[in-house]
Amino acid sequence: MKTDSKYYALFDYLRHSDGTEVTLSFSKIEALIESKLPPSARSTRAFWSNRVQGGLQAAAWLKAGYRVVKFDLQKGKIKFRRLKMRYSARPANTTPRWDGEMVRSLRSHLNMSQVELAEILGVRQQTISEWETSAYMPTRSRSKHLTMVAEQAGIYIAKGDSRNLK
Repeated sequence: MKTDSKYYALFDYLRHSDGTEVTLSFSKIEALIESKLPPSARSTRAFWSNRVQGGLQAAAWLKAGYRVVKFDLQKGKIKFRRLKMRYSARPANTTPRWDGEMVRSLRSHLNMSQVELAEILGVRQQTISEWETSAYMPTRSRSKHLTMVAEQAGIYIAKGDSRNLK
């Protein structure tokens, strides 16, 4: 998300939130973005859609790893829930072997298309598709790259971390 985006402060706030759920009032969001929300935020459900095509505001919470799960336009409150990613535990100082579900989960968590993830990894979109369908497994070097992308997004796959998030 670009730092000059109107909703960057909302993105940054959510990205650094610890909770799995965050409820914000319209006034808190307005304080974060240092601007009034548009009238559509107070009157239409579409403003709070979880589609990236929905606008800059949706990109802010989706790229921060959250989605809107509940909103009350009358009370002016929005509940965000952290997107979850499934990953496996691994021994320390080793690279996990990524499987199709892990690649798909990472891509979903990052809210990226196969094309976008392929560009980051320097592979073809078809390669991402083949990994996700388990036609092929990522090589050891690509697994390291996937792990680096995950860790840059704040997803650490470490020994003893047995959460199985979907």
